[in-house]
Amino acid sequence: MSERTSHAPGTPSFVDHSSPDIDASVEFYGSLFGWEVPPAENPEETGGYRMAMLGGKAIAGMMPLMQEGQPPAWQTYVTVEDVDATAAAVKEAGGQVVAEPMDVLTAGRMAVFTDPAGAFFAVWEPRDAIGSELVNEPGALCWNELNTRDVEGATAFYGAVFGWTFDTQTMPDGNSYTAIELDGEPVGGILDQDQRGVPAEVPAYWAVYFAVEDTDASLERAKQLGGSVMVEPIDIPVGRFAFLSDPHGASFAVIALN
Repeated sequence: MSERTSHAPGTPSFVDHSSPDIDASVEFYGSLFGWEVPPAENPEETGGYRMAMLGGKAIAGMMPLMQEGQPPAWQTYVTVEDVDATAAAVKEAGGQVVAEPMDVLTAGRMAVFTDPAGAFFAVWEPRDAIGSELVNEPGALCWNELNTRDVEGATAFYGAVFGWTFDTQTMPDGNSYTAIELDGEPVGGILDQDQRGVPAEVPAYWAVYFAVEDTDASLERAKQLGGSVMVEPIDIPVGRFAFLSDPHGASFAVIALN
């Protein structure tokens, strides 16, 4: 089922994008994925936050950069029952609170953290807004993946915070990949940056994947719109994916699912 009316606690359920030029980013992603991104409602209250829609369903958030030095980036949100309790669990497990729990009007309650390796992530306690209302369809979020050099530390941390379990498998290329599971079902993954030869200056981060109908065609369209290809298309058992960066340098992946 691709349409969602709720997300189970512990599910990566939403992403949003911070941009130095939100109008340009809306043009890029809207043209690439077919999103409609209406102007912000009550921008004085919301800071100019905008919701990307596809077929009338909420897909992702888009907002201006909030502070000096903040890089353009996509951020992953995990649904939780209680943001304040999650913040306490993050601290207990060795993470850091970046933005303390806060109400977002009547939409929900959120907080932003870093894990012990420095990867940023956020949590969402839903009220009026559940997060993504459509997933696993072309133009919609379909996967969230932690890229880190400390897989063992990550499993200990996130297992303590969200109750996740993990299944590590050897891939056809000989590298390992760790599936994140919630109640026995995969909800995300963990990639070992050292195994993949990721340059040392690249920090730990949560990658976001959007489904597309045709990976190669999406790459060509992204390049026409001013984006660039970071990782050329790769075939894996579940589909064909590639990593891109938008015109401001924020990275994301696309995948045509089998």
